[in-house]
Amino acid sequence: MTNLRDTMLEWESTVLKKALSRSPEREEDFQTESGIPVKRLYTPLDLEETHYENDLGFPGQYPFTRGVYPTMYRGRLWTMRNYAGFGTAEDTNKRFRYLLEQGMVGLSMAFDLPTQLGYDSDDPLAEGSVGRVGVAVDSLADMEVIFDGIPLDKVSTSMTINAPATVLLAMYIAAGEKQGVPREKLMGTTQNDILKEFIARGTYIFPPEPSIRLALDIVEFCAESVPRWNTMNIAGYHFREAGANAIQELAFTLADAITYIEKARERGLDVDFFAPRLSYSLGCYMDLFEEVAKYRAARRLFAKIMKERFKAKDPRSYLFRIFTGSCGSTLVSQQPINNIVRVTVHALMGILGGDQAIHTACWDEGYAIPSEDSARIALRTQQILAHECGLCNTVDPLGGSYYVESLTNEIENRASEYLEKIDEMGGMLNAINNGFVYREIQESSVRFQERVDSGKRVIVGLNKFQMPEEKDIEEEHDIFEVDPGVEDLQKKKLKELKAKRHGANAEKALAELKKAITRRENLMPAIIEAVKSYATIGEICGLMREEWGEFKSPTYI
Repeated sequence: MTNLRDTMLEWESTVLKKALSRSPEREEDFQTESGIPVKRLYTPLDLEETHYENDLGFPGQYPFTRGVYPTMYRGRLWTMRNYAGFGTAEDTNKRFRYLLEQGMVGLSMAFDLPTQLGYDSDDPLAEGSVGRVGVAVDSLADMEVIFDGIPLDKVSTSMTINAPATVLLAMYIAAGEKQGVPREKLMGTTQNDILKEFIARGTYIFPPEPSIRLALDIVEFCAESVPRWNTMNIAGYHFREAGANAIQELAFTLADAITYIEKARERGLDVDFFAPRLSYSLGCYMDLFEEVAKYRAARRLFAKIMKERFKAKDPRSYLFRIFTGSCGSTLVSQQPINNIVRVTVHALMGILGGDQAIHTACWDEGYAIPSEDSARIALRTQQILAHECGLCNTVDPLGGSYYVESLTNEIENRASEYLEKIDEMGGMLNAINNGFVYREIQESSVRFQERVDSGKRVIVGLNKFQMPEEKDIEEEHDIFEVDPGVEDLQKKKLKELKAKRHGANAEKALAELKKAITRRENLMPAIIEAVKSYATIGEICGLMREEWGEFKSPTYI
């Protein structure tokens, strides 16, 4: 490297110096979104400490930096998803069928806030929220309608549900049985990541310990009985949306994963029994190279943790399988059609980063639930990138880039420093309880906003290149509106269900569930029987509220 170093110094003192004297560089603070300084030029000098086989290796082989599978997209494309679900079960079934007809192979299911918080649609606390940000699911009857005509042995379904994930998964399993699809053939994912709810999202119900118990009930039950199901999608995405930078997002995701794995081992589960069905969700922000490097660093760092810290033996336990999605906070309501470009870049990050599933947002999500047209454009964006652009012809096309490899190393090192701090505090639960994670995210969010407000961070249409008089978006485009009668209709359906179901069977199933709660059994079998009796989500979560109480968020200063 001595000759290269000398050659570079000569270039800087001659060619570069002359160019700068004629045309100085922009007066800009060159750094990534996470504050990593970006050098003018990267060369092999920046990778002197990098060992190819130890640090990069080959795809499908430890440390998995270059991909979790040997052939990646040459063998199978990533799963293309759109986040969908609104109104009643009938509304969502229609949208799901439409998306499948357009070529989507995986569904991503959104639930309304009452469902996410374990309330029935007729609960006073649900008023005004039924069917608004997702579909209302009160009972198995709703789940049956949502997937009517959709073969559950052929479609993979991702459910963004956490606190009541056991109940929704039980409904999905029961709906599959109604179709004649055994649970062994069901494919999909429950997000089931409650820790990030306590930090970044807020749709928790119960205190941390029983919440983690429920999450691990799914992990244990599915490892034994639903082998194709991804039991937990540990989600850094929401940290990012709350204001975390890429390094914090990755570090806090891994810290959550470590906590779940440790708790599962305390329960007596062998790491190789359950770890192969864990998956991970990270966001797509706007710094393309940093995001690509983040995904690559995530795979490598996680593989090291599983091998060195948890002594996993099964190579499948090392796999950091990534579901990425457009960060909604990157979408701008000013000149909103520009969001199509932003979403295209998001998909490009996921592809170049080697992710296993990608969700592309719709350009109109800043206004309402996406229309069919905008949902189709979001899907077509992925299809064009997959089939028209040569992106899938080779594995890890940015591998070996001096810049990308340097960023990958830097992100891994900085994320590792966070993990060391969290370990010193006694783990992620302590880091949550003492406010460390919350404060780190808040400080990062403030720093970003200061850069936007000062104009150092340009956002087209928001703080630069504005249009003086923008037309009302609703005058130019069809913006989707949820039927205001959804809440009344859902209440009516729920009333009819309770009148029609066999009340004694529901009461018996709920009584058995209550016994299982007090006996500290795995609750999945009892919950499945309860949903089959058409007990509602509110009734089931109500029993748990009686036993465990509700979590009250502390105030951090």
